Amino acid sequence: MADNTYLVVGLGNIGYEYEHSRHNVGFDVLDYFVEKYSSSFKQDRYALRADVKIKNKLFICIKPTTYMNLSGKAVNYWLKMLEIPLSNIIVIYDDLELPLGKIRIKAKGSAGTHKGLGNIIETLKTEQIPRMRIGIDNDFLPGQQIDYVLEKWPKDQWEKITKVFPVASDAIYTWAFEGIDRAMNKYNNIVVA
Repeated sequence: MADNTYLVVGLGNIGYEYEHSRHNVGFDVLDYFVEKYSSSFKQDRYALRADVKIKNKLFICIKPTTYMNLSGKAVNYWLKMLEIPLSNIIVIYDDLELPLGKIRIKAKGSAGTHKGLGNIIETLKTEQIPRMRIGIDNDFLPGQQIDYVLEKWPKDQWEKITKVFPVASDAIYTWAFEGIDRAMNKYNNIVVA
C-alpha cells in the first residue's frame, strides 16, 4: 500500500455491556471520526473496519474484536496486510493518569499500565507506536480500578467526554496531514472536558 494509507486503531471491548464505558473511549473517538466522514463499520478480520477517504489519504479505522488485552493480534494483522510503516499507525485509548478530557499524543513510549497497548507493544516488539491517550481520570477507591474503567460513564461525565470526540477527530486529521509533531504541539495542552 502507499504511504498515503493510515491505520487508526481505537481500543475497547466489543459488546453492549462495554458500550460507552471509560475503557471504550478509543472506540467512541473512532465512531465519531468515521461518522464525521460518512463511513460505517463492517465486520472484518479481527476487527470492525471502516474506510475513510480524505483528500489523497485513506484511513483504515479498526476496532479490534479480540478484546482489549489481545489487541496486538488485530493490529499486527492489519499492519502486515496494509504494508504500511509504523509511523502511519495511531492507537487511541483511555488513560487513568490523565485528567478527564485531556488529550496526549506521543510518537513512542511504554504502555504504562494499559494492557491493550502493552499487548500491541509486545506483539509488534517495539515501543515506536504513535498513540493518542484520552484522559478518563482516576477517581476510584483502592482496588476498584477494574470496576471504574468498565463502568459506563455517569451522565455528567459523558456530556464532558463527548466534547473531546471532535477535538480528537481533528487531531487524527492533523497527525496524518501535518505530522505527529504538529499534532502534539497543537493538542497536548488542551483539556476539553
